[in-house]
Amino acid sequence: MIMGNNGLDIKLKGDKVIEQIPSIKDKALRINLNENIYGTFAEIGAGQETVRHFFRSGGSSGTIAKAMSAYDKDFSDAIYGIEGDGRYVTESRLKKMLTHEVDLIEKRLDREKHPNKMFFSYANTVATIDFAKQFKGHGWVGIKYQIEPDEEYNEIILHIRFKETDARLQQETLGILGVNLIYGAFYKYNDPKKLLRYLYDHLDKDQLEIDTINFSGPRFANVDNRLMSLQLVKNGMTDAVMFGPDGKNILPAAVLYKKNILALRGSFRPVTKVNMDMYEKSLEMFVEENKVEKDNTFVIFEITLSNLRSEGEIDERDFMDRAELLCSLGQTVMISNFQEYYKVVEYFSSYTKARMGLVMGVNNLVDIFDEKYYRHLSGGILEAFGKLFYRDLKVYLYPMEENGEIITSQNLKVHPRMKELYKFFAYNGKVVDVPVNEKQNLKIFSREVLKMINNGTPGWERMLPEGTAELIKQHKLFGYDPNRVLEEA
Repeated sequence: MIMGNNGLDIKLKGDKVIEQIPSIKDKALRINLNENIYGTFAEIGAGQETVRHFFRSGGSSGTIAKAMSAYDKDFSDAIYGIEGDGRYVTESRLKKMLTHEVDLIEKRLDREKHPNKMFFSYANTVATIDFAKQFKGHGWVGIKYQIEPDEEYNEIILHIRFKETDARLQQETLGILGVNLIYGAFYKYNDPKKLLRYLYDHLDKDQLEIDTINFSGPRFANVDNRLMSLQLVKNGMTDAVMFGPDGKNILPAAVLYKKNILALRGSFRPVTKVNMDMYEKSLEMFVEENKVEKDNTFVIFEITLSNLRSEGEIDERDFMDRAELLCSLGQTVMISNFQEYYKVVEYFSSYTKARMGLVMGVNNLVDIFDEKYYRHLSGGILEAFGKLFYRDLKVYLYPMEENGEIITSQNLKVHPRMKELYKFFAYNGKVVDVPVNEKQNLKIFSREVLKMINNGTPGWERMLPEGTAELIKQHKLFGYDPNRVLEEA
């Protein structure tokens, strides 16, 4: 390296600032050299991959209180308790591991003797790729830790899916992720979005998918996990994320497994009476189907990333406004990177073979029959439709009003070249009409309601589900301003 007389690096005109990413060894060493960070590692299923980095980097005796791996299921049950469902790679198991290990540290180490220690417990429970290479493997990874010796514990828990097809490579990937998580937890906790991105330091998106993450504890009191979910899709870490009515992120695989799924796609900006009418009527029809069990049915309100980007960059406040309304109505929300409907169906099909339903308006169905959306597929629209309707799927079609005429599956117009293809699916019962009781609902459009809210035009309240308008006013959602209300015309 060429050095100047003053000992500083030479800087040339035109040089760009490059963010220096510490190596995995440097990250582990920095933690090891901090005399106050002290804790345990419990890793089940893929070996002691994370703790190995800390042992190798040097100075680990001041950081590692214990490292363990209860591989035998009976030993594991004896230590952490028996799971009700008999599974070991679950969020519940990970939480028990973290809690048990933190409790042990607190019991066995005297706070008076260690007044400055910040205790932590890192754990993972993972299944790597199977011998037949049919299932690539997945796992839960988490850390429970303190930033100050006398404060409550913080927790970061995430679910991963391996993309590599070699068990040894998956183990190495897990070790790197573990170091990134521990380092981020201590040194990036003040910026959770950055912490999330840094989980992929020295890793590639082709190696690993993170599809669920939840932050909790005093240091993350102001973190909304729904926003963290959005970051996962936005950063390309996963294709779809879900959160429940309580605003907590949920693992899609856990809630969709073998379920009958009814999905409603929209902008929900804001959610209107039409959206809720579509949902309620189609759900009534869906649960009446032969192959559908009401208790086994899961409803999803889906928003695509392209919809969130419709006006340029993603507006996080706007996203949170939509999320807050849908959650207040008791709905589960999915954010996806799937622009085409067939990709949504493919995604659901990886978790269930049971009957599915898609709820959509006439315009959406007409768009599906537009060939321009499938030019990237070698089989064009036929390939897309094979993927869409090959599954046990029905489309529940909500009508629209056009020039005084009600448009349904019977009189909608698709491109002349697509006419026979449409007839084939319609006549085979793949498209069914959703009845509408209140025809005035057909005149309600989210974009018009949003304009009225923004402009202070009165009357928008009656176009929304009960209680929704009050929430918008109370929390000033979607740009609502009580001082900007026009007089009733």
